[in-house]
Amino acid sequence: MAGTRLTGILLTGGLSRRMGKDKATLVVGGMTLARRSARLLAGAADRVIEVGPGHSGLSFLVEEPPGQGPLVAIAGARRHLRQEGWTGPALVLACDLPRLEAQVLEVLAHWPGSGTILPTLGGRDQPLCARWSAEDLDRAVARAEAGERSLRWLSDSNPIRLAETDWPEPALAASLADADTPEDLEKLSPPRPE
Repeated sequence: MAGTRLTGILLTGGLSRRMGKDKATLVVGGMTLARRSARLLAGAADRVIEVGPGHSGLSFLVEEPPGQGPLVAIAGARRHLRQEGWTGPALVLACDLPRLEAQVLEVLAHWPGSGTILPTLGGRDQPLCARWSAEDLDRAVARAEAGERSLRWLSDSNPIRLAETDWPEPALAASLADADTPEDLEKLSPPRPE
């Protein structure tokens, strides 16, 4: 049944204030971050959608209301996927991880059980590159509809936390380094050929 398989939710609608331009359209290694993230996510999930302006080549929807943050985007994706009959867990991925490796998503996708799986770096949970349980996705809808915008509650929902030492190579910290500023992007981009 479609509802029990893993879906993917790609978030591309961020305001990118600190970057100064839309992070989803930044080109790293010859590909936009949105398209690269979409390709990686599609390799790990059965059905993938973008929540944002449609930069990834995936089918997409714009969260309502737009610009309200990742919780509203995730809730919008959950409602949309439910209408299509997809009721199971989802890989949630922000598009601003230029060094993300497919293996990270594969570990999340195949970790035993049906609960939420949160990578944890330096004691901080990483909810925007994580596997969200069906129950937590439903909680996201309820919380967004109640006006909440924070994702902090997810850390209190009894997730399975995977510290950096729980991961095979490549190192988790390198894969989850996000590009929020032009300086971040410069540091994280692959070297240019000479």
